[in-house]
Amino acid sequence: MQFALALDTNSGPHQIRSCEGDGIDRLEQLSIGGRKQEKALRNRCFGGRVAATTQCILTSDACPETLHSQTQSSRKNYADANRVSAIILGGGTGSQLFPLTSTRATPAVPVGGCYRLIDIPMSNCFNSGINKIFVMSQFNSTSLNRHIHRTYLEGGINFADGSVQVLAATQMPEEPAGWFQGTADSIRKFIWVLEDYYSHKSIDNIVILSGDQLYRMNYMELVQKHVEDDADITISCAPVDESRASKNGLVKIDHSGRVLQFFEKPKGADLNSMRVETNFLSYAIDDAQKYPYLASMGIYVFKKDALLDLLKSKYTQLHDFGSEILPRAVVDHSVQACIFTGYWEDVGTIKSFFDANLALTEQPSKFDFYDPKTPFFTAPRCLPPTQLDKCKMKDAFISDGCLLRECNI
Repeated sequence: MQFALALDTNSGPHQIRSCEGDGIDRLEQLSIGGRKQEKALRNRCFGGRVAATTQCILTSDACPETLHSQTQSSRKNYADANRVSAIILGGGTGSQLFPLTSTRATPAVPVGGCYRLIDIPMSNCFNSGINKIFVMSQFNSTSLNRHIHRTYLEGGINFADGSVQVLAATQMPEEPAGWFQGTADSIRKFIWVLEDYYSHKSIDNIVILSGDQLYRMNYMELVQKHVEDDADITISCAPVDESRASKNGLVKIDHSGRVLQFFEKPKGADLNSMRVETNFLSYAIDDAQKYPYLASMGIYVFKKDALLDLLKSKYTQLHDFGSEILPRAVVDHSVQACIFTGYWEDVGTIKSFFDANLALTEQPSKFDFYDPKTPFFTAPRCLPPTQLDKCKMKDAFISDGCLLRECNI
């Protein structure tokens, strides 16, 4: 006897139906929706408009009655990772990270001992089931391109029908300079490549990511909310305190999560005007009043058609998403916010880089690389194991290839 279980959290009593069968070739587990904590957060953030969350185990011999029950209890609008593409932006000159960026792009800067910053969004994509990825590179791109090639093109990762492609700044006949003028301009300059690819791969939604941040996220949960809201654009936002607020784009939202205003790096009176009521986050944050701002994480989901329309028709002369396009788009497009309460650090300065690396050694750490269900990938360097002789260590990472003798770390 095999069982197929379908649970609808927004319906009546749960039912278990059984079907006779000759056995199964394999079990497939489908988990639609986030953890209970994240579901409850969305429920409190957006007035209870949370679609049914379904968890089911479907066997190959499930009877039609069970399959019909599962279909009825699933979300009406289900986001398919096969119809999602990601674009990772390589960043600018990285002057605030100098000298770490003297010969490499910001996403190629090492973090956590043996990783590169680019490994964070790349791994989050793979762990989310997104395998159609473009990386935009420009400044000091040799190290970044080499790392991507070694890790994701030669590293044995199975892309199925996906791929990782690097799009480096280049000269075009109609635009002799060829240099990216901003985040939106970098995508616009390769719009012809993206349109050709998306037309063959049937892409519905595009996730735009930054290559210099440290966090763990299931992007498909963000895309799922984007699909449920039928939004043109969805912005992933994090609650921040005043010390971080002026360094990010800030958003104001209404009770439904719709973005009413977007302001890039406001100062003074403009900063104060972007304060919002964050008490609805009190269950997820120890002291919500310390975080009176909602900062854009630089993580966006666009409907494909909406992105192409913005870049090719409406805002052809605007070059940056944060400072130019998003403040205007909230007026005439459906722009939604999705609140993220996990660890998130923008590693864009020497201080933030220093603090983020030291924070990794804390116990318990706010962020770690050790979750076996969502591993972070990087290129193996084929170095010998670290050798320790009469050493004392506290709150430290020791990567491979080290020889330490009679030292305190």
